[in-house]
Amino acid sequence: MPQLPSIWEEPFKLMSNVGKMLDGFHNSLSFGTGYGRTDIYEKDGELHYDIELPGLTKDDISAKIEENTLVVKGEIKRDESISEDNYLLMERRYGSFQKCFSLPPQVDKVDKMKAKFEDGILKITIPLKETLRGKVVDIEIE
Repeated sequence: MPQLPSIWEEPFKLMSNVGKMLDGFHNSLSFGTGYGRTDIYEKDGELHYDIELPGLTKDDISAKIEENTLVVKGEIKRDESISEDNYLLMERRYGSFQKCFSLPPQVDKVDKMKAKFEDGILKITIPLKETLRGKVVDIEIE
């Protein structure tokens, strides 16, 4: 088999170690958008946020409004009784996460906001000001 010129050999050596390099990087990533998948919809004059947070309890999460932004925070804790050396496969992510959503100007009375956590889904409901979406208003012309 012909020998590759040394100028070509180095990139292939680097590529063979890419998997090892990425393992450490992958474990240090934040949750990003993969955790806490969210549906946002408007219904009955309210804005609804349904956020998937599997494996958590309501004590593991918090939700608040900060300067016109809905902020949901939480933490997924790893079972400390199991050493990392004992894992054969570790795909789940652990640690803190945060999701932020800019609120539209139609948000009204944030003090009337409601939140319920059930079956791994955080449901947040925020009242909206009356809008003209879907309505017809006749204007009298003088």
